Amino acid sequence: MAKDKKKDEVPKKKKSDFKAFLKKRAPIYLALIAMFVVFGVPELTKGSLEKSFPEFSAEEQQVVDILMMYDGGNGGYTMMDAITDKIAEEYPKEKIYDNKKTIVELNISNINSDEKQIILYFKSHQGEMNFDWNVNSESGDITSNNPESKYLIDKVKFYD
Repeated sequence: MAKDKKKDEVPKKKKSDFKAFLKKRAPIYLALIAMFVVFGVPELTKGSLEKSFPEFSAEEQQVVDILMMYDGGNGGYTMMDAITDKIAEEYPKEKIYDNKKTIVELNISNINSDEKQIILYFKSHQGEMNFDWNVNSESGDITSNNPESKYLIDKVKFYD
């Protein structure tokens, strides 16, 4: 009879160690994934001024880099920082670049062989801003063509 009992018993399946490991820690992993989705993904997909610029040819990109990296000889605070700060002042606590009504245009035109005109047009649901500069690609000199652009150049030059 003892032999019959052994035959009737169905052998128990061993629990997979990996399955038990996951069952025990599944809530922790789900919480970590949820935190990444809530906090990480928006930061990675966050819009910015630089991401709003169109693609340029190599020559045009060089001129845009001269303008945006201009620091007035002081180092640190650049024209890109000044433009970003100006837009942030106008639209505090607002994700302006993620708004569908926001338009950022950067137009480059030739004045002569060494000098280019760069016009940055920023339009949102509340208003618009125009910045107009002349950039000499040989000397790196930047001059403004309107008061808003002059203000930004002065801000970069005299930033402490």
